[in-house]
Amino acid sequence: MAPLSNVTDPSFRRIIAKYGKPDVLFTEFVSAAGLVRSESRQRLLIDLIYDESERPIVAQLFGADPQEMYEGVHIIKGLGFDGVDINMGCPDRAVVKQGCGSGLIDRPELAQQIIKAAKKAADEPSDGSVKSAVRPFGVSIKTRIGGNKECLDSWLPYLLEMEPDALTLHLRTRKEQSLVPAHWTEEVIGKAVDIVKRKFRGKSLILGNGDVKDIQEAREKVDRWGIDGVMLGRAIYGNPWLFKEYCATPQQKISVLLEHTKLYQEILSTHKSMAYMKKHYKAYVTGFEECSQYRMKMMNSESMEELEQIADEVIQMLDSKNSAG
Repeated sequence: MAPLSNVTDPSFRRIIAKYGKPDVLFTEFVSAAGLVRSESRQRLLIDLIYDESERPIVAQLFGADPQEMYEGVHIIKGLGFDGVDINMGCPDRAVVKQGCGSGLIDRPELAQQIIKAAKKAADEPSDGSVKSAVRPFGVSIKTRIGGNKECLDSWLPYLLEMEPDALTLHLRTRKEQSLVPAHWTEEVIGKAVDIVKRKFRGKSLILGNGDVKDIQEAREKVDRWGIDGVMLGRAIYGNPWLFKEYCATPQQKISVLLEHTKLYQEILSTHKSMAYMKKHYKAYVTGFEECSQYRMKMMNSESMEELEQIADEVIQMLDSKNSAG
């Protein structure tokens, strides 16, 4: 399951873990700089809340300072995560301006230093001494195929020389964002697999990411390109059953919408706007003729009680139609 900002928050991850748990779950990305600063740490720790049902659970960090990444990974280890993923792919201008995310594609030597710092922290307990027999802790990277243009030949070797446990490749450049189809082609994913598997002898796992709509297509990508796995992102919208390969009814989606909303209120309502939760409603409320009008009603609801009343109305209407049919 891909880390998606303001989507894969603690409430949604818990729903995913319940209805269709993937092999690995990732948190939303969190600033390493913010995490190591006492004045912002408590606020960011809310994004790192997780439930044991989510394991294996990996925290994603972004940053442009090796020392901050080192300290941030120590904090992540102390929280009991199974690993850390370093974001070197986010194309957001504000993130890139800080030299973070896909901005590191233009600074490969710094990217190496950041990975080195993360791996050093991964190999140390909190007191800084070299670890002995402790729980394994992974270090992985998520990146893109280039900045303004594809540059796999010059970019990937810098990452692979550091031997991360896994490398997830979003098959678009920073400039392309998500505006063009992902490059599932011999010239791109084929080249990347060749670099990882042949030139670097497969010391790191390689996962593909971009435009994969379901598990069947993910399996096809694995078989076709010889990658070790696929990371799915936007396909999860409104479909926490994605990894279970279950086709939910509109009534089931409405019920889970309520469950998801209650969890969001319980965990995040004092930290994040309900607007982020309501973005999910468009994806949940689908599959029947009147969905647009009921979706609007739910978007405009001002309390949990009002939302439940609308949901009950929808479910009763759908059950009545099914009985009549």
